[in-house]
Amino acid sequence: MSTRLGAAVAALLSLLLTMLILPAAPAHAAAGLRVSGTRIVEANGNAFVMRGVSHAHTWYTGQTGAFAHIKALRANTVRVVLSGGRWPANGASDVATIVSLCRQNRLICVLENHDTTGYGEQSGAYTLDQAVDYWNSVKSALTGTEDFIIVNIGNEPIGNNNPSSWTSATVDAITRMRGLGFQHLLMVDAPNWGQDWQFVMRDNAQRVADADPQDNTVFSVHMYGVYDTAAEITAYLDAFRTAGLPLVIGEFGHNHSDGDPDEDTIMAQAQSRGIGYIGWSWSGNGGGVEYLDMVNDFDPASLTSWGERIFNGANGIGQTSREATYFGGGGTDTTAPTTPGTPSAAAITSSGATLTWAASTDSGGSGLAGYDVYREQGGNDTLLGQSVTTSVTLTGLSPSTQYQVYVRARDGAGNQSGNSPAATFTTTSGGGDGGGCTAAGTVQTQWSGGYVVQPVTVTNGGTSGITGWTVTFTLPAGHSLAGSWNASVSVSGQTVTARNAAYNGTLSAGGSTSFGFQVTRPTGNTATVSSYTCTAS
Repeated sequence: MSTRLGAAVAALLSLLLTMLILPAAPAHAAAGLRVSGTRIVEANGNAFVMRGVSHAHTWYTGQTGAFAHIKALRANTVRVVLSGGRWPANGASDVATIVSLCRQNRLICVLENHDTTGYGEQSGAYTLDQAVDYWNSVKSALTGTEDFIIVNIGNEPIGNNNPSSWTSATVDAITRMRGLGFQHLLMVDAPNWGQDWQFVMRDNAQRVADADPQDNTVFSVHMYGVYDTAAEITAYLDAFRTAGLPLVIGEFGHNHSDGDPDEDTIMAQAQSRGIGYIGWSWSGNGGGVEYLDMVNDFDPASLTSWGERIFNGANGIGQTSREATYFGGGGTDTTAPTTPGTPSAAAITSSGATLTWAASTDSGGSGLAGYDVYREQGGNDTLLGQSVTTSVTLTGLSPSTQYQVYVRARDGAGNQSGNSPAATFTTTSGGGDGGGCTAAGTVQTQWSGGYVVQPVTVTNGGTSGITGWTVTFTLPAGHSLAGSWNASVSVSGQTVTARNAAYNGTLSAGGSTSFGFQVTRPTGNTATVSSYTCTAS
């Protein structure tokens, strides 16, 4: 054997030995966000739990400020409605803008193609195969975004007709997406308009998961009227946990035309299990489900009751959301905001007050996310309100009661400032032997030149009955009262005074009644009446 040949043999033996010793490379490795058992994790292995809302971008392309507003209310995720042509199309340049907004607002973004909604039952719906064509057409805008973009292939892709076709259609869509080179975490919605009440997704999820060569698909159920009991919710979530498959609640609401979802259980179970949820939706709903708007007319300072619930309620976004570590959350930013200024109380009534304070600053990189207002009461302080600005209007306070309140700032990473100096104020007595009343209005419908507020609910918050009430509110500049009902109304300048009618002034403790009114406004003006003061007699 020559020296050269001996060296070659030695090199070959060394290479073979190295191959035996070193572990084999995985056959596939997902980039960025990925599935790990029942969880979603980031590239660094940190668990990520979605806490977010949907935003109907395809119908409201001018409302790009929604991304910052959603982030300011502490969401870590936004699900963005896109279309390939069933509605106004969102091409690659538009998608690139969305990607930029997601990045700069430190949001994980679930991009979904809405064209497939109700296929087989709703006229004009696209197939999942057509949805994949759309994703291919905008692929250039998504290259390299795997750390913060999730692709939801098609929204509610099968209606209630032939839901069994979902399995093969979804397998084919995933296979095509991977063949086209998409490395993203993929999300697939259930049939039955997303609610899976026939359990096609539940019973075939393993087959669909196995079709992804990257093992990087998460399943999404939409919980509306089908999920109106705790038993139904927990049973469905249990099935995926038992199967060891990842699930998110990709849509849900507090009410729906098909029933009354149990949002309290949905949110509590999601929190206890570490499951993501995405509420529907930020603003702009129509077709009879306007009550699913979280803010009125895209105004982040005008939360609806649904918005208050999902952002500020128990197990809500404000309490449970954690920013993705990719953007600096989860401990990278440990610098707390500065302490806010002492709050100042004004517009004090028997049941509320408006507070203002000097702003905090944040140097940790996550940016100010908002403020929390607490009642100082021994060692068990109570959260009274939350705000993304330096003011808040408190409601539901008790008459003739002294309140000491302080403000605390929080940033996008969840750090909190110290407590501001406390402010002290006392609510007025109201009327009706310690009674008092509150009033809250809902914008029922609106158009470019006006809106209707119905109902304005008047509630006796006291411990004894009242025999009358007066509600005052201020019309925005340029607005005029066009009509009213169930109240005696007078107008002085922009101030409106509504007194009870003969038949609805007497309210027992805890009782309520309502009235309504219509307003005209200059075309293009989007303001509405936002606050009310109630006095009992």
